[in-house]
Amino acid sequence: QVQLVELGGGSVQAGGSLRLSCAYSGFTYINYCMGWFRQAPGKEREGVATINSRGSKNYAESVKGRFTISQDTAKNTVYLQMNSLKPEDTAMYYCAADAAPTSLVCMAWVHEPAHDFGYWGQGTQVTVSS
Repeated sequence: QVQLVELGGGSVQAGGSLRLSCAYSGFTYINYCMGWFRQAPGKEREGVATINSRGSKNYAESVKGRFTISQDTAKNTVYLQMNSLKPEDTAMYYCAADAAPTSLVCMAWVHEPAHDFGYWGQGTQVTVSS
């Protein structure tokens, strides 16, 4: 059974940092796409970053230069390092996984938060105070 478990959320002051992790298991995808998405109350879900099985990455414009997505394939874990956090980063953060036929498709999905990813984690709350 496929599972995605996010950890690392919490409360932090503006300018602070958090590192989220997404441990996954049970994948059958050969060429996977992993993504971090977030959703704040009353707002649409938005893409944060995507990474594929070969390590290609893409980011939403709002987080470029501040967030870094990475993975440790040996540990079946994807990370999201979040630096210089802003109050507008406050949201529930979700990890998602799907198959992607090409790197380009995976990279594009960061801009397509409505894409029906095959699997989603339970989410972890990130709260950034002023």
